[in-house]
Amino acid sequence: MTQNRVEQTRIDQLTSTYGPDEPPRLPMDFGDYLSLLWRLDKHADQPAKVKYYRQCALSLAEGLGLKGRSVFRLVEVTAPGQLYKQLPNAPYRGTSHLIDAHDRKAAITQLTELRADVLKIGTYQDRWPVSWPGSGIIETELRERVFAVLFTALQGQFSSFGRLLLVVDIVLADLLLGIQPSKEVKIHQLISEFHYPNPSDSRVRWEYYSGE
Repeated sequence: MTQNRVEQTRIDQLTSTYGPDEPPRLPMDFGDYLSLLWRLDKHADQPAKVKYYRQCALSLAEGLGLKGRSVFRLVEVTAPGQLYKQLPNAPYRGTSHLIDAHDRKAAITQLTELRADVLKIGTYQDRWPVSWPGSGIIETELRERVFAVLFTALQGQFSSFGRLLLVVDIVLADLLLGIQPSKEVKIHQLISEFHYPNPSDSRVRWEYYSGE
């Protein structure tokens, strides 16, 4: 794979649903953990998906050696829908850098908001389960212009814009975990050793889609 292709595949994974029909293809790292937290927030009103994404997040965190860290406890004690809002408080919990905690919180707040905005743009099609906005416009030329913006122009621009995720994730990892070598783990190891939901398991699939 070329470098651009590797980056795009990584961005595609970070903006994916992580559901049984869209399991991670690449080894997972802290960026995937942040995307799973965003999914937990996004689906806060869907109990079946909350259960699924919480298990994904906790399993991945354990696989990455984060059990016991504030970012792990966050998932255990924070209500879905509030995770990204609570992430900036991590510098006040179990850290040796209290002297600059306020500045770290400000940086984490800005970066998590930016990350959430990028994910929102990258997953906008999730909100169109049946048809796209404007699909019923009678005037053909106008309908095609709407289509071009939503499916051509925006997607074309996002391939570059989405690279922000790769940069933001590196800095957020440094702020939340401390500067250290990045770690990643493959999904088959997470399934076999850390109870990550198996996308091939019929019960996992049934439970994930049961609330739709």
